[in-house]
Amino acid sequence: MLTGSPPQGHGAPTTDQEAQAAARVAELEKRLGDPTAEDNDLSYTRLLQADEAGELSAAGERVLDDVVLNADFVPREHGGSLERIDSLVRVMRQVFRRDVALGLGYGVTSFMAGVNVWTAGSAEQRERLARIMLGGGKVSVAYHELAHGNDFVRNEFEARPAPEGGYLLNGEKQVINNADRADAWVLFSRTSPAPGSRSHSVLFAERAGLDADTYRVLPRYDAVGVRGCHLSGLHFDNTPVPADALVGANGQGVELALRAFQITRSAVPGMALGAADTSLRTVVRFALGRELYRKSVMDIPHAKATLSGAFLDLLICDSLSLTATRAVHLLPEETSVYAAATKYLVPKMLTETMHDLSIVLGARFYVREGEFGIFQKHIRDLPVLSLGHAGSAACQATIIPQLARLARRSWFTGDKAPDALFRPREDLPALPFGRLTLASGKDSLSASLVASVDELPSSSPEERAVHAMALKMMDELRQLQESSLALTPENRTALASPGTFALADRYAVLLAAASVIGVWQQARGGDDPFLADPGWLAAVLHRLARRLGQQPPDLPASVDAGVHEEVLRRFHERRSFDLYDTPLAG
Repeated sequence: MLTGSPPQGHGAPTTDQEAQAAARVAELEKRLGDPTAEDNDLSYTRLLQADEAGELSAAGERVLDDVVLNADFVPREHGGSLERIDSLVRVMRQVFRRDVALGLGYGVTSFMAGVNVWTAGSAEQRERLARIMLGGGKVSVAYHELAHGNDFVRNEFEARPAPEGGYLLNGEKQVINNADRADAWVLFSRTSPAPGSRSHSVLFAERAGLDADTYRVLPRYDAVGVRGCHLSGLHFDNTPVPADALVGANGQGVELALRAFQITRSAVPGMALGAADTSLRTVVRFALGRELYRKSVMDIPHAKATLSGAFLDLLICDSLSLTATRAVHLLPEETSVYAAATKYLVPKMLTETMHDLSIVLGARFYVREGEFGIFQKHIRDLPVLSLGHAGSAACQATIIPQLARLARRSWFTGDKAPDALFRPREDLPALPFGRLTLASGKDSLSASLVASVDELPSSSPEERAVHAMALKMMDELRQLQESSLALTPENRTALASPGTFALADRYAVLLAAASVIGVWQQARGGDDPFLADPGWLAAVLHRLARRLGQQPPDLPASVDAGVHEEVLRRFHERRSFDLYDTPLAG
């Protein structure tokens, strides 16, 4: 397997979009500084001190204010710089690699709230939201209630029509990030007592215009992870809001939330790769510097394999994240299922990866300070992303009703995805908020998996291994098709059996396999020697095959050696462990 100098363009000329994204990432990385340097106000030591105090890093928020990070959450047509979801993920990854709580607490919550307004808000609402965010303000979003979890159609929080017009807010929303310091709240509210999905609407309530005597912020929650985030709640008692607070049409709250989820579910998991990158980097540093049985920990085969496996997991997760975020632009009608699969699988895989890394770190995994303390913080913070605004089961429940339709209409018959879906640095069209749909009978990504079987080369041992595993993945898709077509009506709903939920899990893994194959196909012949080589693809497909319960044959020895060499290169050269191989400050 080849390694060498880091890439600049994956075989394509640098575009304006790519140049802007790379410059923004470099600017943020420079301003945040080397997190291993003790004289840095944003060192891991200082971030851990803030976490122990249950506070967000004040220095971190100042830096993000200085670089106007909120502009990255506001579309260009409204005065911000948001142009591409995949580029936003790259930028936020630099924050998350230092502190998940800072990433969520400073701006991602505002992004999740804002997507609802960008998607369906009036021109005036979008203007007001842009003014808040570009002025350094924060916006919170409140979908769920503790009594009903992810089943937000049963929510009880009300926005009743007021006699004089507008709405009266009544009830409570819990576990809202930044509820206490937000300038506005996006509230998922019941606007009709009737059952069903047409009984809810979304309201954009600006704090400055509310009667302060009719609402209060609830006490802050103590949290195990993201301890610096301001998690509290809101209680309203006949709080009047104007009629123009309604986002979109009355009764379209569920539809709007599910459309907004397609963007946020695609984006947020990829941001979290930054924390996993730091964790892998931390454990590599430990393995190279510690001796056990008269050898370095890195010389122990199990430790070496675990670190290589963690790197492969990051490449898998980044490939799936890449296709999901680029699909928002290129395949918006198909994004529902890709976003749900990404939000389900990526946090799950990263949590498992962190557990594997903790075994190599040993007893130091429990330490909350010192050289390896940041690992303990990240392993507490990352699982929060499996819950967030839509938990794992909710994401599977989004996939399940679509399986039979996709099996019947798309798999093995549809057109494959465009090549641009798999090219990290290629330009994208504007965000098509209005074209996002709740479900589709098309799945171009799985069609790409099927098409790859006839397109993959098979000259070298590594290529032959790839081809054989791609065939197995296609067989797996065929079995999934048969099982999906056989689903009973009750197993095509969120109340499906555990076995049906397992089908959604397998489908997500197959989408990940299709993503990594597509990324490699587009990287062939490019100027990134690692991504152009089939060895890493063989390694990740081998890992995914085992995840599906298959028993693929052992890979050529060159594969493991090449992956290990790349882990060491990126560690020593301070490059990111993702598809972008980004220069890092530390």
